[in-house]
Amino acid sequence: MPQQAVTLTYLKLIGAMFMWGGTWIAGRIVAQELPAPLSAAAVRFLLAGLALGGVALLTEGRLPRPTTSREWGSVTGLAMTGIFIYALCFFYGLKHIPAGRGALVVALNPVVAALAAWFLGQERMNGMKWAGIGLALAGCLTVIGNGDPLALLHGAVGIGEWLIVGCVLCWTVYTFIGRHATRTLSPLASTLWASLIGAGLLGLTSLVQGASHPADWSSAVWASVVFLAIGGTALGFTWFADGVKQLGAAKASAFVNLVPVFAVLQAVVLLGEHLAVPVLAGGLLVIVGVWLTTHISERTA
Repeated sequence: MPQQAVTLTYLKLIGAMFMWGGTWIAGRIVAQELPAPLSAAAVRFLLAGLALGGVALLTEGRLPRPTTSREWGSVTGLAMTGIFIYALCFFYGLKHIPAGRGALVVALNPVVAALAAWFLGQERMNGMKWAGIGLALAGCLTVIGNGDPLALLHGAVGIGEWLIVGCVLCWTVYTFIGRHATRTLSPLASTLWASLIGAGLLGLTSLVQGASHPADWSSAVWASVVFLAIGGTALGFTWFADGVKQLGAAKASAFVNLVPVFAVLQAVVLLGEHLAVPVLAGGLLVIVGVWLTTHISERTA
């Protein structure tokens, strides 16, 4: 791949991570203001799907869609893991824990992706990777335990922390399904149809649980939903899918360690959140562990 294309892919991934950092702030606002946030999630992905459809019509002159049962299965898998179940864990998790702390837990994503790739026989494991995994897991346990890495053993971890861990698992599965989907579908097409299917699933679920009417939402909720739709989904998901296609799942996932950095900074500025030093130290351990697992280990493999 030409160097210019590689640089553009890196810039897109960094931009996607900045916007994904912002999704934690927007998600926290929605989760705190709405008793049933899945209605906002449904609107988010509906708007994202419509925006992506408009981009497709402008750039390709048509609406790309899956044509085989395998392609439909792939986008449905993307919708179920990266949109529907992820949204459940994301919004209800943010009802219980601050945005910055939740994002520090999700920094574990690249390590889980590397473990999954090794388990599936797609990547080799070496001593540096195992060391990075150990550091990242220790850091993640510290963040989950709100500064106490042994809190999990004491049963002191709440539902919010477990739901955010669910986000990590969902995103790992989404990443590998996305790598398979973009072999035959463009990143735009796969994200478009996953968004629309996910919006339908979220909309039906929100109706069952008793959705809040969009007319009753505050301006802050609407601004958050629009940002989640356009920045966090339409652009972020498409740019990430393109990164997976160009660089591979593990290398693209390495950029996810920027999300907690951006999220913590934005949470301090926009929400006035302040994380305890042990939690920040745990987040730093996660990021260092991710770096060892996905970057330095590649040079020593």
